[in-house]
Amino acid sequence: MGDGTKRRAQGPVYETADPVLYEAREGIACVTLNRPQFNNAQNSQMTYALDAALRRAADDDAVRVVVLCGAGRHFSAGHDIGTPGRDVDLPFERRSLWWDHSDKPGGEKYFVREQEVYLGMCRRWRDLPKPTIAMVHGACIAGGLMLAWVCDLIIASDDAFFQDPVVRMGIPGVEYFAHAHELHPRVAKEFLFLGERMSAERACRMGMVNRVVPRAELEASTFDWATRIAAQPRMGLALTKTVINRVEDLQGLRATMDLAFGYHHFAHTHSQLLGEGTLGGQDARSMAAGNKKQVR
Repeated sequence: MGDGTKRRAQGPVYETADPVLYEAREGIACVTLNRPQFNNAQNSQMTYALDAALRRAADDDAVRVVVLCGAGRHFSAGHDIGTPGRDVDLPFERRSLWWDHSDKPGGEKYFVREQEVYLGMCRRWRDLPKPTIAMVHGACIAGGLMLAWVCDLIIASDDAFFQDPVVRMGIPGVEYFAHAHELHPRVAKEFLFLGERMSAERACRMGMVNRVVPRAELEASTFDWATRIAAQPRMGLALTKTVINRVEDLQGLRATMDLAFGYHHFAHTHSQLLGEGTLGGQDARSMAAGNKKQVR
């Protein structure tokens, strides 16, 4: 049915009303992905809740720094392509000026939806004028990369790993395509062509991660940095972040994403025309099985 997964007659079944948790103290907002039962797979319920949490942090003058983390065993296993809470077909109150996707035909449905919830939201989160730190443990896969990459700093535990296996779906990487900017282009090709896990230690050597610490020290190390950053002047932090983000855009980051997004949606439509759904015949079970085989 369109995207290669089975539809449920009753619609999505959410396991929680709080897919994102929010706590602010001493100038630091802690935003927690809260679907541990499903390794923090990102459905639209979670994505819109995350958008609201980051807006809340932006609006709170007492908040100087935002820490993004995940509950349970993993930071995020990526986009939700198979849990009972998968809600790709539902309309939501949109944050951009793109129209509702849920009743649109063909490629329009997915192009419009992903402009809103993936590319559009991630770009807006990247430009939040307060420093953001991703606190990554366990898996950071595909859509999980997007959430980590929009953050200004990434601190990872020594058990963390990074992976984008979606070439297996016939897709050239996730929608927020920062691969060739986060990594050397040759390493980015390796990362995508093989779809294998990259350890936190190697990601740090490549410059994608700022620091790797033992799992037991992850929270303390992250909040130590957050506390020290929060002591800096708010406007100075905002201006510094803005300058560096604009430099990345001048280096081609935004243009890269626009280019890749078009190819990404050609791939979705190509797969549909071949009768394989938008995911190239893959589903949550086959992707999980394939990911396990890629462990080296």
